[in-house]
Amino acid sequence: MATSILDRAIPDGTAESPAGAPNKGRRRINRTLKYALLLFFVIVILIPAYVLFITSFKGPSDADPSRAWLLPQSWETAGWAKAWTTLAPALGRTFLLVIPAALISAMLGSINGYVLSKWRFPGANVVFTLILFGMFIPYQAVMIPLTQLMSDLGVPQGIPSLLVLHIVYGLPICTLIFRNYYESVPSELIEAARMDGAGILRTYASVIFPLSAPGFVVVLIWQFTSAWNDYLFASFFSSGRNGPVTIALSFLAGGQLTDYAASMAGALIASVPTLIVYILLGKYFVGGLMSGSVKG
Repeated sequence: MATSILDRAIPDGTAESPAGAPNKGRRRINRTLKYALLLFFVIVILIPAYVLFITSFKGPSDADPSRAWLLPQSWETAGWAKAWTTLAPALGRTFLLVIPAALISAMLGSINGYVLSKWRFPGANVVFTLILFGMFIPYQAVMIPLTQLMSDLGVPQGIPSLLVLHIVYGLPICTLIFRNYYESVPSELIEAARMDGAGILRTYASVIFPLSAPGFVVVLIWQFTSAWNDYLFASFFSSGRNGPVTIALSFLAGGQLTDYAASMAGALIASVPTLIVYILLGKYFVGGLMSGSVKG
C-alpha cells in the first residue's frame, strides 16, 4: 500500500529530488544577477543619450552644465530647428558620399575575395598580405602624402576626394571579410561551373554573387558607418562648405558661444541614419560575420 501511494505521489519518476531544489534556486539567483548586470550596463550606455535628448530641448538659460541631469524648465525646439537648418545640406552631401563608397568598395572587395579564395594564382597569398597592410597603416601617418597625392591627381576637395579615399581604404577590410566568407563556399560549385565552360566572371555572376548576401550585409554596414562617422579624412579634404555632416557638426558645436541645445540636437540628428541601419540590419550583420567563420 505504501508503495502504491508513493507511486501515485511521484508518477513516472518526474518529481524533483531534494537535491534539485537548491540547484533550481541557484539558477534563479544566477539568472537574476545576470539580468541585473545587463540592466546596469544598459543604463550606463543610455545615460549620454539621456543627457543629449533633454539638453536638446532646453533654452539658452537652461542649457547649462550645472543642469545637465535635470529636465528642461520649458521644452523648446529652437535648438532642433537651428541644428536641422545647419546640418541639412551636409546630410545630403554625406549620403552622396557614403552610399556609393559603401557599394563600390563592397563590390570590389567581393571580387578581390573571390579571386583570392577560389581562383588561386602564383603569389596570391603575397598579394593578399600586401592588401591587408592597408588596414594597419595609421591614417594620421599618411595625411600629408595623401593631401599632396590628391592635389597632384587633380581630385577636387570635398565629396570627390572623400569618395576616392573611403573606397581605397575600405578595400582591405572588405577583401578580408569576403575572402574568409568565400572560403566556406564549396569548391565543387566552382569546379562544376568550370566544367560547364563558365569563365571567372561568369562563375562569379552566376554562382558566387547569389550566395554573397550575408557578406554584403556585413561590409555595407561596416563601410556605411565608417564613412558616415569619419572626421579625420573630412577635416583634411573638405571644409564647411563642401564637407560631410561630421564637419558641419563640428562647426555647429564650435564657436565662442556654444549653443548646447543645438549641438545636442545636431548630434542626435547626425546619429539617426547609422542607428536606423543597425536597427534594420543588425541581426543580419552578426549572422553575416558568423556565416564565414566555419568552413564547410
